[in-house]
Amino acid sequence: MKNLKISYLLDFYKNILPEKQYNALDLYYNEDLSLAEIASEVGITRQGVRDSIKRGESELLKLEEKLMLMKKLESIEEKVNDIKEALKSEDLNLVMQKIDITLDEIYK
Repeated sequence: MKNLKISYLLDFYKNILPEKQYNALDLYYNEDLSLAEIASEVGITRQGVRDSIKRGESELLKLEEKLMLMKKLESIEEKVNDIKEALKSEDLNLVMQKIDITLDEIYK
């Protein structure tokens, strides 16, 4: 089974990767093509496609480890859900407190 996390990371960091590496990852993870299909489409060997994908996966994981964009987004989404729950209580002080916490998370 293909790693869904890699597909998400590709959305975050696609502009940082070399174009050929991005294309191989995109075709593999987002278009669900096989290594042979990608090799035929881009005109390199199946092994070349596999190597490009493995290097790209490694690069994406390193970028996330350093920049943590996906982790920050997940954290902000959780805090927004907390705000939605606080709104149901109609306690404006609680809502404002949760908004402040979310803004702190965004600007960290």
